[in-house]
Amino acid sequence: MSFKPSYCQSFSEYSRRKTNQINIGDLGLGSDFPIRVQSMTTVDTMDTEGSIRQSIRMIESGCEIVRITAPSVKEAQNLENIKNGLRAAGYATPLVADIHFTPNAAELAARIVEKVRINPGNYADKKRFETIDYSDAGYQSELNRIRDRFVPLVKICKEYGTAMRIGTNHGSLSDRILSRYGDTPQGMVESALEFLRICEDENYFNVLLSMKSSNPQVMVQAYRLLVKRLDEEGLKPYPLHLGVTEAGEGEDGRIKSAMGIGTLLEDGLGDTVRVSLTEDPEFEGPVAAKLISRYLPNSKNFKINEIESCPIDPFSYSKRKSNEVETFGGTNVPRVIADFSKKEEVKIEDLREVGHFYLPLPDKWRMNDLGVDYIYSGSKAIPFMLPNGLKEILNYDAWLILENKTHVFPLISDISKTDELHPNLNFLSLKTTELNTESFNFIIKNPNVVVLLESERPNAMPDFRAAYFEIEGKKITNPVVLNKKYLGLSLEDFQLFSATDLGGAYVDGFGDGIMLSLNEMSAEEIKTVNSVSFGILQAARTRMSKTEYISCPSCGRTLFDLQETTAMIRKRTDHLKGVKIGIMGCIVNGPGEMADADYGYVGIGKDKISLYRGQEVVKRSVHSDHAVEQLIELIKEDGKWFEPQNMEEFA
Repeated sequence: MSFKPSYCQSFSEYSRRKTNQINIGDLGLGSDFPIRVQSMTTVDTMDTEGSIRQSIRMIESGCEIVRITAPSVKEAQNLENIKNGLRAAGYATPLVADIHFTPNAAELAARIVEKVRINPGNYADKKRFETIDYSDAGYQSELNRIRDRFVPLVKICKEYGTAMRIGTNHGSLSDRILSRYGDTPQGMVESALEFLRICEDENYFNVLLSMKSSNPQVMVQAYRLLVKRLDEEGLKPYPLHLGVTEAGEGEDGRIKSAMGIGTLLEDGLGDTVRVSLTEDPEFEGPVAAKLISRYLPNSKNFKINEIESCPIDPFSYSKRKSNEVETFGGTNVPRVIADFSKKEEVKIEDLREVGHFYLPLPDKWRMNDLGVDYIYSGSKAIPFMLPNGLKEILNYDAWLILENKTHVFPLISDISKTDELHPNLNFLSLKTTELNTESFNFIIKNPNVVVLLESERPNAMPDFRAAYFEIEGKKITNPVVLNKKYLGLSLEDFQLFSATDLGGAYVDGFGDGIMLSLNEMSAEEIKTVNSVSFGILQAARTRMSKTEYISCPSCGRTLFDLQETTAMIRKRTDHLKGVKIGIMGCIVNGPGEMADADYGYVGIGKDKISLYRGQEVVKRSVHSDHAVEQLIELIKEDGKWFEPQNMEEFA
């Protein structure tokens, strides 16, 4: 299979998709304008002064668009007071009303603010989690019902010059969509198109679209498919709002956001960005700005060799097929290699930073969930016995003179000087610019070789993608480990840029391992690199190594302190490898938005929590004082609980 991309203008250089230009008040949005930064308030919308103060903090941190929830008519009415307060303070930033379930609130808000956001999954539907076998006539009848409910809002937006975002969320697709299309990117796209077609029928085009998911893989596929479908149906090329919904907090939230948003920006998609972090909203704008900054006209992005066709399906996930070499490739999860090559000598205590802990008294090693699989030690062999299961990679010349080579594997940098190979596993260090006939022949001739592929391109994702396509074209099945070195970056920039550069490749199914390095690889940098490496693989859903939290960024609908509660739940459960816990501030961001979470903690009223197993509520109206304990009891009932290791004994 090979075809010309229908969603990406160029695989070879950054080329932004040409779109309609729309107006959000006096702010232009679309491909003729810069990619806009936006965020959403977390203060109760009825707190006028609090909303104004928080909006100002967001604007001064770089937000060009401010979104505010309007869950009912009274909040929609109060948007006028907030808007007037901001204008009186000298801020002309356009406001967006966020609408769920309440068309009458949307119709009022559209007369006040510059933009409304509606969720097609719940604007005209109430979710009952029912599967319905619609006939074509029955399905059309449902579309007619939606049209009758939606057209009044469209006409108001036309009259008042109000923009609209049709924002699909993966976790809140209607029963109608789920019944016909399933919980899929295709269903997400169709959910938006049903409403968009009504807009076009009414000659209303001041619209932008979004396809949000807490799963970056699903999110990327849905946006790509949306662009393809718009083109196929002859619809206008509407601007896109990018975001990974419920991304979470801290490092994990940044990695998930960068993987989804950054991958699409590399595709040339995206006209406005919102990073959804479980943090104060003024911290979101600067993160979004950093992601966007890599695609400014003065960026260091540079062109690679032209790519005319795509040999993979970019609209659904399929891992590249590779043969198994020791623990790489085949059905193995991607392996993590720690780069210790800059160290003069590796010491036992250094392994703490990569998840391996030595306990002197019983003379035993212990490993946490972020324990690396291999250590690259450069040209100097590690002087002590590694724990069972941890293997060493050594430069070829140093490896060649070892007496015992059983558990140490060579890294080859010059294929003309390979007098001896390890019988089981060898690594070939290649830059993407060194993929040529000679290197391909060596790889094909030696099936026990794993390629350690390095990109020197500032934006490495297109480079890795080009290598992927070329390797596929040569029918090479040797495993490939993605390798990238970063210099002069802060820890946050490293999180964001590496998650884009390598995460985008994993989303597309490429990569049997990962090796990153940062600056001089101090102890703190080694620990960060290790955590980010596992975080990238987890966000790409290729290796689950820790608890995953799907937590909303909070808004005026939130019914408890989301940041404090998330921290409390994380403290009690962050040892539960592979368990996914959704933490949602209200029922709007409840069972639907949690998507594929195993358990859910959802606010339903003041100090009242509902607990979910998957998308099924199992405990209602639990007082917040006891809700975390009851969540843990639920996990125990399912046999997924175990007591955390006391890692203090390894200190």
